[in-house]
Amino acid sequence: MDVSSTLRILSWPPLPAAVRDALDAGPAAPFEHVEASAAELEEQLNWTDIDLLLLDTDQLPDTVSLPALALRRPVVLQLEDGAARGEGQAAERGYVTRWIAAVEAGVQDVVSLEELQSASAGLRLRAAVVRHQICEQSQHAHSTDLATGLPHQQQFLEHMHHLLALREREPAPMALLVLAVDGLATTLERLGADGGAVLRRKLAVRLRSGLRASDVVAALGDDNFAVLLSWIDSASDVDGVVVKLMASARRPFLISGQPVSLAVRVGVARYPEDGELADVLLSKAMRSAARQVEQGDLFARHAQAGVAANDDDI
Repeated sequence: MDVSSTLRILSWPPLPAAVRDALDAGPAAPFEHVEASAAELEEQLNWTDIDLLLLDTDQLPDTVSLPALALRRPVVLQLEDGAARGEGQAAERGYVTRWIAAVEAGVQDVVSLEELQSASAGLRLRAAVVRHQICEQSQHAHSTDLATGLPHQQQFLEHMHHLLALREREPAPMALLVLAVDGLATTLERLGADGGAVLRRKLAVRLRSGLRASDVVAALGDDNFAVLLSWIDSASDVDGVVVKLMASARRPFLISGQPVSLAVRVGVARYPEDGELADVLLSKAMRSAARQVEQGDLFARHAQAGVAANDDDI
């Protein structure tokens, strides 16, 4: 990272003027402090041009998943300074517990408002960005399905572990979907290596585009995909997502000028009803997908070219 480049920071709640002034006067400047607003916070947290999120988790909406945020960009947490967290052994233990929980959720550093006014604070923020970049590069090299750019099963399970640990402290319902694509191995063999990679990438794009930024899509081998809905309000929310994803996945793809249709089944596992461990939920969803019965004629493998011609995926 170029130390002379401006670091764009989104803070919530907004930093006090004294803290901003201290950062801007420090040796690690320049910084750009992006104005955050309560009305648009969830959207702003997902802006791609933000370099670092500086957050107080007590001030975040319940719908925001900290592990999901930390997976995508550097996050530094604000915890109470010494005066705010109180005195005594119990207060210190509570502080240490929150600090460790934050690191387990994937954040890069934890600071107090006192520490943010120190001469080294800006350097710690820049170091957090570099650590995240190194972690991303390492994970991408070892944990990514190269054809789709999606995380593979091991990385997906690690993310689930982080999110489930958070749910133990901040209970909220979630759902895991597994999409099983019938006959995909045969289709990939027929299309060849290049055509098969294009098909899987187009399918990944469709799945990703139909979800919220906080949800996660992963590739579980060649013919299974997983979708983690990090927050749901009701069972009907899951049903709506299933219908939307299946309709998208079954729409014919245009590969090398030829229409290709896929037969897709979806299995669902809900947290906490169906389990509270990542492996248990994944197994439940995969078994559920295996039991599904295809219906209707949307699974025909030779769709009309006129239908496939409307395929506008990348």
